[in-house]
Amino acid sequence: MQFSSANSVYLASGLIFVLKFFPFLSFANPQFHEAGLICGQNIAPINTSYNIPRSSEVVEEIESEVMGEIESLVIKNGWGLYAGNKTNISFYALAQCYQDLAPVDCYFCYLTSRGIRHEACGRAASGRVYMDGCFLRFDNYNFFDESVDTTKGISNCSSRSAGVLSVEDVENFGKNVVKLIDKVTSVALKNGGFAVKGLNGVFGLAQCWKTLSEQGCKECLTKASRNAIGCLPSREGRGMDAGCYLRYSTVKFYNDPPKTIAGPSTWGKRVAIGSSVVAFSMLSLFAAYAFYARFKKSIQEQRKLARISHAYNKSYLYFKYEILEKATNYFDPRMKIGQGGAGSVYIGTLPDGKVIAVKRLFFSTSRWVEEFFNEVDLINGIQHKNLVKFLGCSIEGPESLLVYEFVPNKSLDHYLFDENRIKILSWKERFQIIIGTAEGIAFLHGGAGIRIVHRDIKSSNVLLDEDFSPKVADFGLARHFAEDRTHLSTELAGTLGYMAPEYLVKGQLTEKADVYSFGILVLEIVCGRKHNYASKDDSGSLLQTVWTFYQTDKLEELVDPCLKGNFPALEAWNVLKIGLLCGQASATSRPSMVEVVQMVTVPNCAIPEPNQPPFLNSNSSFPAANPSRS
Repeated sequence: MQFSSANSVYLASGLIFVLKFFPFLSFANPQFHEAGLICGQNIAPINTSYNIPRSSEVVEEIESEVMGEIESLVIKNGWGLYAGNKTNISFYALAQCYQDLAPVDCYFCYLTSRGIRHEACGRAASGRVYMDGCFLRFDNYNFFDESVDTTKGISNCSSRSAGVLSVEDVENFGKNVVKLIDKVTSVALKNGGFAVKGLNGVFGLAQCWKTLSEQGCKECLTKASRNAIGCLPSREGRGMDAGCYLRYSTVKFYNDPPKTIAGPSTWGKRVAIGSSVVAFSMLSLFAAYAFYARFKKSIQEQRKLARISHAYNKSYLYFKYEILEKATNYFDPRMKIGQGGAGSVYIGTLPDGKVIAVKRLFFSTSRWVEEFFNEVDLINGIQHKNLVKFLGCSIEGPESLLVYEFVPNKSLDHYLFDENRIKILSWKERFQIIIGTAEGIAFLHGGAGIRIVHRDIKSSNVLLDEDFSPKVADFGLARHFAEDRTHLSTELAGTLGYMAPEYLVKGQLTEKADVYSFGILVLEIVCGRKHNYASKDDSGSLLQTVWTFYQTDKLEELVDPCLKGNFPALEAWNVLKIGLLCGQASATSRPSMVEVVQMVTVPNCAIPEPNQPPFLNSNSSFPAANPSRS
C-alpha cells in the first residue's frame, strides 16, 4: 500500500497518535521506538545563486516533496536516497530500514520517522531521526559518505539504577556485552553492513548505511561500539553516529533472518499466519490513515494561513488582533451589523477614528479557511467603485478576521424585502443600483486583467453606501478563471434560486453563472419581491411570473407597488427584459456582463428578445441540489 507524498506526512503523524494511544497496533515487532533525534539549527538556507534568504515554508515544502520521492524507494528496496537541487536549494536525504524488518514494518517505521521529524524538527533545514527499526536524515550538503560526526554521536542507555544487575554479575555481563559487540560488528563488516547476534543471554544488532564504504562502516561501528559499551552496566545500550546504529540488550529485540522452510504443511501455516499479519497490518494502516485524514484538511488550511500571515504580517494590510478586538468593543453583539454563510460582520472604529467593517469567520464552518483564503487572495489589489474595498486582515489571533471599508447603508435586501422598510428605494436609486452592480460584476469578469466568477450574487451581498451606490461584497466563494478555460467543474456552492441551471445540474461554472444570478437580482430589485416568493395564484418563481407577464405585454404591472407608479414605463420594461435575458436556460443565450452594462447605460441600445427561461419550481425536472450555504 502506497500513499501520495502529500498524504504521507499526515499519515505519519496519525501513526504516532495511534501507536501512542493504541499500543496493540504495534504488531510484528515494528521497532517504532525513537532512539535518537538531532535537529539542525539552520532554518532558512541562503539561495547561493541569488543570495536571497529562503523562507522556512519553502524549506518545509521541499523537504516534504523530497521525502515523498524517497518513499517509493523505501517500499521497494527498504532504503532510498535523494540528492539534488530544488528552487536553488541543495537538498540531500537518506532513509533506511534495518535489514531485519519486514516490508510492512519498514514502511511503518519510515512513516513514523517522518512524523517525528515533522513534529520535532519543524522547519529545520537538517535533522536525523534514529529509530529502533530505521533511520532518516536530511541536510543541505552531501553527507552520504560521512561515517562519524565528532560533535553529534549519540548513546542511549537504559536505567543505571541499583538492582539492574547484582554486583557479582556486573563483571561477567560486561564481558559478554563486549564480546557480543565485537562479534556483531565483525560479522556486519563481512555482511554488507548488517548483522544480528545472540551470545550468553545478550542480543545485538549492527547496521551501517548503505552509502558507506567498508572502511567508513568500520569507523562508524568502532565509535558506536564505544558509545554503547559506555552504557554498562545497563541492561540495554545503543550507540549511534552519522553512518550507523548499534544496539545490545538482554531482551531479544530483532527479527530472525528468514530461514528455509521445509514441508508444505509448515509453509502453509506460515503463509496463513503471514497473510493474517499483513492483512491486519493493512487494515490497521488504513484505520490510522482514515483516522488522521480527517485532520489533514485542517493542517493544510493552517499552512495556507501561515503563508498568508508571512505575506501580510509586515505589510500595511496587517492588523493586530487586539486592535480589531478593541475597535469592535470586543465583538459586542450590539456592534454586529450582518451575518453571512462564513461569518458575522461587526462595525468598528480604529484608533485614528476610521470606521471599518470586521468580518469574523466561523471556525465551525467546514470551508472557512478556503473562503478566507479566497477573499484575501482574490479581492486584494482589485479596486473598483462598485466593489467593497479590502483593507487587510488579522490571522495570528484566536480567530481570523477580514477588514473592509465600512458601507453605512447595509445590504440591498433590507430595502427590498423587510416588512418594516426604513426607506423605499426610488426608481432612480434602483436603476443606479442595477447599473453599478452590473459594472462591478463586469469588472470582476475581466476588467482587472483576470477573470473572477463571484458565484454568490444576491441582494444580501450588495452593500449600499451613503449615496445608495452599490458595492458587491463577500468573495468567499469566488473562483479565479484561467484565460484558456471554457468552464470550471466544481462542487456546488452558492444560494438556491440564484444558481444557473447548468451549474446546478452539471457543476459547470462560467461567468454566465454570475449573469444568471444578476438576472434574478434585477427582477427582485424592480419587482420588490424575492425570487422564491409565494404568489397568490401559485404561479411559481418570480422568473416564471415575469416571463408570463412578458408574454402578455404587462411587464409594467410587476413593478414594485411601493413606487406608486412613479417610474418610466419603458425603462422599467427594458430592465425587466434584461433580467429575462440574463435568466435564460441556455448559458450561450445569456449576454455577457459587458453587454448588460451597455444595455443599461447606452440610450436606445437594442435589447434582444429573450427565450423561455427555466422554470425552477416544484414541477421542475432539475435534480435536488445541496448547496453549501444559503
